[in-house]
Amino acid sequence: MTPEVWLLLGGVLLVLLLLAAVWTLTRLSRLERRVARAWTALDTQLQRRAGLAEELARNYPAAVGEDRAEYLAAFAADARRPVDGDRELAENLLGRELRDLADDLPGVPVALRTDLVGTATRVGLARRFYNDAVRDTRALRRGRLSRLLRLHASRQLPPYFDIEVRLETARPRPDRVAKSAS
Repeated sequence: MTPEVWLLLGGVLLVLLLLAAVWTLTRLSRLERRVARAWTALDTQLQRRAGLAEELARNYPAAVGEDRAEYLAAFAADARRPVDGDRELAENLLGRELRDLADDLPGVPVALRTDLVGTATRVGLARRFYNDAVRDTRALRRGRLSRLLRLHASRQLPPYFDIEVRLETARPRPDRVAKSAS
């Protein structure tokens, strides 16, 4: 092979490497924006859940119980602004408390109970979307080309947000089943 052919092959390889690097950088940037949007959606739902919990504790302490209303209000305040900085722990405590109360809320309007259940579902979905975006970003950053060229190496990897979330399936309530059967 002549030197010109070698030079041409080297140039083609360099262009292919450059195209792959640009494609990877573009994808990393898109994933970074996706993580930011997913975090915004998750944070919005978590704030909404904390607000609903505060409303429940403030306006319906008799339905919840006076002591539990105080705990619920404290958990909701801590979830909004964690004292020790561990938001996952604060959200887990609030989520468990709300799940424990979910079936036993006499005197609470149906609209508030429906909002609580709907928000719990939306928190679970938003968490899943956020963690999926984080997983995809981490996978691309662990790729050979990203490591070799140190693409986005100075940026911190996005953390997973691991909270205990149970996506409730719609289950028939006994009082509604009795009405529909008659």
